[in-house]
Amino acid sequence: MARQLSLGLVTSLLATALALAVVATALFERALRQYALEILEDDARSVLAAITPGPQGLHLDRTRLSPAYERPLSGRYFVVTIGDTRWRSRSLWDAELPEPAAAGAAPGLLAGPQGQRLLCLRLDYRRHGTAISVTVAADVAPLLAQFGRIGLLLLGLGVAALLLLTWVQRWWMLRALQPLHQASRQLQELQRGQRELLETPAPPELAPLIAEINRLLAHTRQSLARSRHALGNLGHALKTPLAVLVSASERAEPPLRAQLQAQLAQMQHRIARELGRARTAAETIGGERFAPREDLPLLIDSVRRAHGRELDVEWQAPAGALALERDDMLELLGNLLDNACKWARSAVRLRIEPGPRQVRIELEDDGPGIAEGRHAEALARGKRLDEQVEGHGLGLGIVSDIVAAYHGEMELLRSPLGGLLVRVCLPLQEADAPRQDPESARQR
Repeated sequence: MARQLSLGLVTSLLATALALAVVATALFERALRQYALEILEDDARSVLAAITPGPQGLHLDRTRLSPAYERPLSGRYFVVTIGDTRWRSRSLWDAELPEPAAAGAAPGLLAGPQGQRLLCLRLDYRRHGTAISVTVAADVAPLLAQFGRIGLLLLGLGVAALLLLTWVQRWWMLRALQPLHQASRQLQELQRGQRELLETPAPPELAPLIAEINRLLAHTRQSLARSRHALGNLGHALKTPLAVLVSASERAEPPLRAQLQAQLAQMQHRIARELGRARTAAETIGGERFAPREDLPLLIDSVRRAHGRELDVEWQAPAGALALERDDMLELLGNLLDNACKWARSAVRLRIEPGPRQVRIELEDDGPGIAEGRHAEALARGKRLDEQVEGHGLGLGIVSDIVAAYHGEMELLRSPLGGLLVRVCLPLQEADAPRQDPESARQR
């Protein structure tokens, strides 16, 4: 926006400066011509004063003329016409002076001797009862050359002043737009999860807007918290009735049992899918940031207790908070850990490695793993590769949805431990990349 405003202002200044230059040049040329004509009028009067009566009529007394009229090709010329008598200045030498057809100044500059540019003026008088026509001319080429040099100097000064004015206005404009740039930067930080509210100190013009945005953010955060709480309650409320229905369906007759179990499985799949999708909040503004070293111990302990067996769970994570929404990461890691602990024989390894542009999460186990040809099948929601193990088979599908919401990548590989290796890469803005702690946490 600043660039567009600067370009518009510079264009306006250039157009104004050009118009002023054209008008100033025209006015200056007019003033210069008027000044030269006044000088020629004085020259014509001095020539007229040199015409005196004598014994044989009117006589031109050259001793009373300016020496410039006596010097050949001096650039000062005159012609006096009295009837059939013509007197010429000796400065003309053998050249002829073009005379205007009527009294007054010639409309333009006339060609003089040796390429001179003459401004001619004809004045008609009557002296001693005789009509006298006096034509005077002056070479204005030196005056025009001087005018050109002055014009170039003024043009240079004008360009310098214009550049200085452009720089000043751009500096002033950028200074005036600085609050807008600051607000835009804060909004980007808000979107990346680096801040929860916009800074309130602002110009009077922006203060009401920032206050309204902060109120909207607070309302959105409260609504999100209520929604998450309600979804959690709904999930817990639905699990028990569905479990009762599943248990009751096992006592039904075989044809009816198969139909009931199919419908209940579809209901469980649908409910889990919608709840998982609703819990995914990667685009949430102002969410709490994920701190691995603070959040992982409790999560790992909860998953380990849920499976009720001793597992060697080793994890490695950086210090500090990551620019990732906490609830989303707990959902993602909880499903990954639950799936790994379900299939692992004795060992689970978790690594969280932040980079300059992304965070990489790797989770592996020493279980049976998944055949390479069935990786895509394992990521499908509700698809179970072994019906003998308890669970809904939704974990990897929910993880895939969260990764997609963050525009990340997920792949299933063979672990060096012998089981499954799940690798998740979540992109970060460059400004969001955390500093790597030289002493990453390794805990068991």
